[in-house]
Amino acid sequence: MRKLKLPETIKWVITDFDGIVTDNCVYINEDFSMSRKLNFKDVMGFSILKKSGFEIAIISGEKNSAIETMAKKFQISEIHQGIRKKIDVLKSILEKYNLSQEEYVYIGDDVNDLDCLNFAKYKITVPHSVEKLKKVKGVQVTNFDGGEGAFREVADCLAG
Repeated sequence: MRKLKLPETIKWVITDFDGIVTDNCVYINEDFSMSRKLNFKDVMGFSILKKSGFEIAIISGEKNSAIETMAKKFQISEIHQGIRKKIDVLKSILEKYNLSQEEYVYIGDDVNDLDCLNFAKYKITVPHSVEKLKKVKGVQVTNFDGGEGAFREVADCLAG
C-alpha cells in the first residue's frame, strides 16, 4: 500500500466533492430529487482536519445539499458550487488568503480538475479518476476510491 507524502507546510485542503468525498454516484429519488452517499470515514476526515487546525475549501462543478450540510457542520467558509472553470476559483482563494504553493494541496478526479492539478505543487487524485489525471506530473493517487475513504486518507496523512 503506497503512502501519501505531504509536507508540514500544508495549511489548506482544497478539494472537489463528487468523486472525492462521494462515490461519484447520484441517486435519483421517486420525487426526482437527487441525493449522494457519504462515507463516515470521509466525514471524520473533515473533523480531523478542522480539529487539527487545517482549513478546507470545496470547489465543485455541481450544486448539492451534501456540500451545504458539510459546510455547516464543519464551518467551511470557502464553498464554491456549480463552478465550470475551477482554476479561477482556486487562484482567487490563494490570493484571498495569501497562500503559497507550499501551503495547500488540491484533490480532484475529473477533467474539470485538470487545470487545478497542473497548477498545484501538491496534488492528489483517486484510483477511479480519469486516466488523464493520473498522468499529471507529480500527482499522488490515494489507495482508497472517492467516497470510500480517500478524503480520510489525505486527512490522516496531514493530521495523523
